[in-house]
Amino acid sequence: MRAGVVGHVEWIEFVSVEHVPRPGEIVSATETWEEAGGGGAVAAVQLSRLAASVQLFTVLGAGDLGRKAKAELEGLGVEVHAVFADVPQRRGITFVDDDGERTITTIEKKLHPRGNDDSYPWHELARCDAVYFCAGDADALVNARRGRVLVATARELPTLRRAGIGLDALVASGKDTSETYHPGDLDPPPHLTVTTSGALGGWARPGGPFTAAPLPDTRADSYGAGDCFAAGLAFGLAAGLEQSAALAFAAGCGAGALAGRGVHAEAVALP
Repeated sequence: MRAGVVGHVEWIEFVSVEHVPRPGEIVSATETWEEAGGGGAVAAVQLSRLAASVQLFTVLGAGDLGRKAKAELEGLGVEVHAVFADVPQRRGITFVDDDGERTITTIEKKLHPRGNDDSYPWHELARCDAVYFCAGDADALVNARRGRVLVATARELPTLRRAGIGLDALVASGKDTSETYHPGDLDPPPHLTVTTSGALGGWARPGGPFTAAPLPDTRADSYGAGDCFAAGLAFGLAAGLEQSAALAFAAGCGAGALAGRGVHAEAVALP
């Protein structure tokens, strides 16, 4: 299995706190760490645990943080195709409270690849069994469609509309208003639309409700769980699993992200 991700990378500073500060409040951190995050990085790391190879198409800032992010992801087994833009690397601060919930503040503009940039080896996507799209312009999405199975996030709904191409699956959220999808929002409609609702499971169209995977005994944090779910769904569908089995596999990937801190991905066995 070969996998590809078209998306963004953010350099994230994680801050463990008892609870997220209320307005005017001061809280003390119990632990801090930094690593390459963002939807593209999260999905690529998840797929690196599953596929024989994974390629990430992204844009990074030209400074030290961009180079550091690339080196870190390559150390995790991701082949990074990056254009270095002469702008600051997008960063973020993520509070992780004692319940494992994450609260994110991003800094600087999201950097995403453009499909008309010939410095990327876009032809490599045609060799990918599974591709996940989480950031890029309409031309980048057209290039992503070269993959055998293409899954995208509803976060990029305006781009999906402009591209007007068919998706094998779209992953939306029943909790986050920036990731909602309603029937008729896309033409052509996705073959499969999945709306996730955390521990409640979710709803697939077609297919109806599905259950969440069992949560880990110890919940580290929920950072990246949604993108791990989407990456797992792309892999499961490309592996030829029936829809219900692919959803269960994806749910396991999402739950596995809760087990470790920060950009964490566990390998989940195919059913």
